[in-house]
Amino acid sequence: MFSSLSLFIGGRFSRAKQRNKMVSFISLSSTIGIAVGVAVIIIGLSAMNGFERELKNRVLSVIAHGEFEGVRGPIQTWQEMIDHVELHPKIEAAAPYVKLTALAERGQQLKAIEVKGVDPTKESAVSNLAQFIDSESWQNFRAGEKQVILGQGVADLLKAKQGDYITLMIPSTGSTSQVQTPKRVRVQVAGLLKLNGQIDHNLALVPLQDAQSYAKIGNGVTGVAVKVTDVLNARDIVREVGNTLNEYVYLRSWQQKYGFLYRDIQLVRTIMYLVMVLVIGVASFNIVSTLMMAVKDRAAEIAILRTMGATDGLVKRIFVWQGVFSGVLGSVVGSLLGVLVALNLTSLIKGLEGLIGHKFLSGDIYFVDFLPSQVMFGDVALVSITAIVLSLLATWYPASRASQLNPAAVLSAK
Repeated sequence: MFSSLSLFIGGRFSRAKQRNKMVSFISLSSTIGIAVGVAVIIIGLSAMNGFERELKNRVLSVIAHGEFEGVRGPIQTWQEMIDHVELHPKIEAAAPYVKLTALAERGQQLKAIEVKGVDPTKESAVSNLAQFIDSESWQNFRAGEKQVILGQGVADLLKAKQGDYITLMIPSTGSTSQVQTPKRVRVQVAGLLKLNGQIDHNLALVPLQDAQSYAKIGNGVTGVAVKVTDVLNARDIVREVGNTLNEYVYLRSWQQKYGFLYRDIQLVRTIMYLVMVLVIGVASFNIVSTLMMAVKDRAAEIAILRTMGATDGLVKRIFVWQGVFSGVLGSVVGSLLGVLVALNLTSLIKGLEGLIGHKFLSGDIYFVDFLPSQVMFGDVALVSITAIVLSLLATWYPASRASQLNPAAVLSAK
């Protein structure tokens, strides 16, 4: 009964108009502070979730999880290596590749790019490159026709579109130490790779046989790319498989080139959780000020309740509930606002970029050129519960002071 009574009176105290305007102002500011803190943290965590999703769905889906690259030159027995590698239970698929560095030229425009020779059939088993290329272009991508698939960023720089011709200047290799004239190859743009990120700005694809011809390595390949079952443990899996190979190879995983992105995202997420506690904690301190002033403002009512038989515990619970109401209201409003903004964060940022004429994320620097967002309701619940718990802790001292008021002293002063 007392528990229900304390909830009822605490609710009445929260809704009632305060005699002191300063109490009302501080109460409102504490609620707004908690709401803003909760909303900002939810938006920040959603952005981190979005970056992690794009890293997995875009970058890690189109690059090799691991690579075995020949140390002594091209790997001639790559088919046997693929057969051996695919026997490992943690390897889903393997595919050969040839890597070249070239200078793409069209008119007066020049761009240094990485040319990767791939077998479309085998490559589709290792990566999801085909999802970001026009299906017809990928199906017609075959050797012997002088074709190339350019990253969208490279095509934009060269002002080239599908069907145009560009020239690839490929460095000549040989035993002589003299500078040799690069090999010039005129190729047609068969399609565009549209990832909206850094890879778009430095990658071009050519058929595997054509790349072997350009590099003059016969039937050899630069290396074998693999897709693993556990992408976050790719380094250990690649090392484990590499130790079973007869070929002398370099062992590489995606973590060597892009691992810093994943680590940075996790670091920022940890910092966001720390900031969450600090921001909401600071806002909760306002509840202490609000309740201390409310105790003074409601001293007469408290004294009357005490003369009617209210216990210390009942008085304490009344002000605990009053403080919790502020925390719950701020948490709910902040959660709704944060989720609403987070769900529309990408479009809002794009609109802001168009309004000010400045792009916040550049595709040739970052792995995406937009601000992604993904709302995880587990994060929303965690932030909301943290705000409520901190609000509850902030009520303890003012509620204890309220329970210690002397009714006789208060009423005689009146």
